[in-house]
Amino acid sequence: QVQLVESGGGLVQAGGSLRLSCAASGRTFSIYAMGWFRQAPGKEREFVGYLIWSGGFTYYTDSVQDRFTISRDNAKNTVYLQMNSLKPEDTADYYCAAGTSTVTFATLKTYDAYDWWGQGTQVTVSS
Repeated sequence: QVQLVESGGGLVQAGGSLRLSCAASGRTFSIYAMGWFRQAPGKEREFVGYLIWSGGFTYYTDSVQDRFTISRDNAKNTVYLQMNSLKPEDTADYYCAAGTSTVTFATLKTYDAYDWWGQGTQVTVSS
């Protein structure tokens, strides 16, 4: 099993920044990729980005490209989502997820790629 604990959410004004953290514990050696998803009120959960644990390759959905950055601290088994130039439409609950199977990059943009999920952290961007 892999346990994921997120932190760092909060209220921020449009144009501001937040950094979310996702601390992994348990069988972290089995992680292939870490993903970030978000769910706005009344909407389905959507893909934000992912990081390949070994090598650090990252990929982002178009709406956050050039504003969000995923990074990792191997020593702490922690993945970060740095969010800059935040917009009101970024308001959502943000979830990190860990996938242990080697899947295609396309699959990593879907829920199916991930076995373990964090509890979520709320991000509210005011206009």
